[in-house]
Amino acid sequence: MVFPKPQHHRRCFSSTTLCSSSSSSSNDALVGERAIAYLKHQPQMLPSLSPHFTPQAASYVLLHSQSNRGILLRFLSWAQAQAHTFLTLHCKCLAIHILTRFKLYNTAHSLAATLIDHTAADLFRHLHDTHYLCNSSSVAAAAGAFDLVVKSLSRLDFPDKALEVLCISTRHGFALAVLSHNAILHALLRRLHRKNSLRQAEQLFRDMIGNGVSPNVYTYNIMIRGVVDRGDLERGFEFMREMEREGVSPTVVTYNTLIDACCKRRRVKEAMVLLRVMAARGMVANLISYNSVINGLFVEGRISEVGELVEEMSVKGFVPDEVTYNTLVNGFCKEGNFHQGFLLLSEMVEKGLSPNVVTYTTLINCMCKAGNLGRAMEIFYQMRVRGLRPNERTYTTLIDGFCQKGLLNDAYRVLSEMIISGFSPSVVTYNALVHGYCFLGRVEEAVGILKGMVERGLFPDVVSYTTVIAGFCRERELGKAFRMKEEMVEKGVMPDGVTYSSLIQGLCLQQKLVEAFDLFREMLQMGLPPDEVTYTSLINAHCVEGELSKALRLHDEMMQRGFFPDDVTYSVLINGLNKKARTKEAKRLLLKLFYEESVPNHVTYNTLIENCSNSEFKSVVGLVKGFCMKGLMNEADQVLTTMLQRNHKPNAAIQNLIIHGHCRSGNVHKAYKMYTELEHYGFVSHTVTVLALVKALSRKGMNDELSQVLQNVLRSCKLNDAEVAKVLVEVNFKEGNMDAVLNVLTEMAKDGLLPDGGMHSFAPGRT
Repeated sequence: MVFPKPQHHRRCFSSTTLCSSSSSSSNDALVGERAIAYLKHQPQMLPSLSPHFTPQAASYVLLHSQSNRGILLRFLSWAQAQAHTFLTLHCKCLAIHILTRFKLYNTAHSLAATLIDHTAADLFRHLHDTHYLCNSSSVAAAAGAFDLVVKSLSRLDFPDKALEVLCISTRHGFALAVLSHNAILHALLRRLHRKNSLRQAEQLFRDMIGNGVSPNVYTYNIMIRGVVDRGDLERGFEFMREMEREGVSPTVVTYNTLIDACCKRRRVKEAMVLLRVMAARGMVANLISYNSVINGLFVEGRISEVGELVEEMSVKGFVPDEVTYNTLVNGFCKEGNFHQGFLLLSEMVEKGLSPNVVTYTTLINCMCKAGNLGRAMEIFYQMRVRGLRPNERTYTTLIDGFCQKGLLNDAYRVLSEMIISGFSPSVVTYNALVHGYCFLGRVEEAVGILKGMVERGLFPDVVSYTTVIAGFCRERELGKAFRMKEEMVEKGVMPDGVTYSSLIQGLCLQQKLVEAFDLFREMLQMGLPPDEVTYTSLINAHCVEGELSKALRLHDEMMQRGFFPDDVTYSVLINGLNKKARTKEAKRLLLKLFYEESVPNHVTYNTLIENCSNSEFKSVVGLVKGFCMKGLMNEADQVLTTMLQRNHKPNAAIQNLIIHGHCRSGNVHKAYKMYTELEHYGFVSHTVTVLALVKALSRKGMNDELSQVLQNVLRSCKLNDAEVAKVLVEVNFKEGNMDAVLNVLTEMAKDGLLPDGGMHSFAPGRT
């Protein structure tokens, strides 16, 4: 129903009559007039009017109460509670205009939420027609109601309809505010599963600029969050640069969004730069900033930097919260540092912070992986004592821990408690039980678990089937393993690389190389990349058959496909070569690969040393250098120890390398101890080693040791040419200006004033 514009609408009625220009019938006007009277004085009488109420009567009440918010709210409250349909779309749009003018936004949003079943065109038409009936008929005033409806539709996750209303409104001259655009952008980008939502959002972003609506900081933050959540970090940085060009200053939220995205993509270096940029611009990072970077450092394995960042937080007055501690506990536990994880848990409780289910589940998971199930159960009980309710992941973690050890009775006890607590076992839970039975060689019972899953409405996944297939292969039941593969395909579950690797391994164990390679080719045709296990199984089978050329070719193919052989692969290859009296070839392969940094860290000291003869220890500098460059200082130390055990005296070059390596890895005490031993035997440390040691001692605040090193350096340098430099070193060291000390030493090294290693002319004898 369309009312005439206000200039033609006049109130010219008594309590019983309405002027002829009114579009409502006399009866509707009488009902509306009486409702207003009741709302003022006798609201309990309103129900008596219900049988006579029409949409026209409702419109009458709304129009004639638009200057009295109390009557308006009482009427809407009563009308919405009625089972009648007199509050039509027309009436609701009229009410939204009035509520918006009164700034009663919550009530208006509640009313707008009932409009979602109407088309965008109908919504616009009724909002357009009803705004002329209000006391204020300006387009600007009307836009407030349009904005509110658009925001409500966006909040209710109807961004497409909201966008349509916005577009129609814009075409008809209603300029909606930037907040409406932001609401739609946020709703569009919240839908990660919709492929075209980002395209729609970017189009809307450009359209709003074209229509003269200036994006604000929230607009840019929404766009940055949207693109980085879809993995496009570079686009996020582009939006940040654009907002700065447009004079919109990034906020902490802007930086935190990009910092978090960098850390999740293992680009912590860039996240750290963003932290420094914030500080340089006078913007204070918050706990969210630091928590993201701490988590990123753990993911990249940069544990030593975590402590420095936590210390920086403390200096800046930030008190770690539950998220910080949970991140630290989780990070240290994943690194295998359970002791530190438990210390942090105790510290957390002492500070009055409440560890949550995530904290305890993380510790339980780490204890299960370490095989310490007793400690895992202690943490589980401690968690319940603190009033925390275990979740599905907590129970499943414990069940998996017991199954990994084959302790099925304990696993079933936890499963029973899980069900009693109201949690239904998931596919992951059942997969743990399947693994437990297969671990014990009870593969047929594992198959029974799969059938039980189906009976409970759960469908076994690729992990379920592959675990059983691997179990049959270990039991040399290849026929059953392949039948299980056929069954999973019939059920619509496609085998993955692990499935094929398990079958190939089973065939290789029974020396069925032809069938293994047929399956290998099928795997490649399926587009499934083989992994280290696949290649190692085939390489081992060839070595057992004495076909070393084929084994080495497979190794080369493995490397070309980007897979680095692990310690098992190399053990297989080297043992195969040694058995065929091709020991030189075995050593050549191993050392070549090690120097090219193709060998993983697992294949380190033992394998290498076992393949080194006494004569090869005479030129072992390259081996030590390789360990030190990789940061494998334990292995470098073991080479040194082995040399001494075999009566090979390490030269200064080897010791310099190890000292330098310990400085780089942060073990300054060990580096200084080796330096003093080197000095004691009359060797002069190399300049590079000395500078590295001076820096490391300075950072650690080991001033006494630092003073001794500097004295040794100055005593061994060329006296005539270095007097001024020596004075500069001594003065700056006393004043604590280590940057100046290092600068002077570096210049002395460039001028050839420092020794490059060798023996002291005053070398003492051994004591």
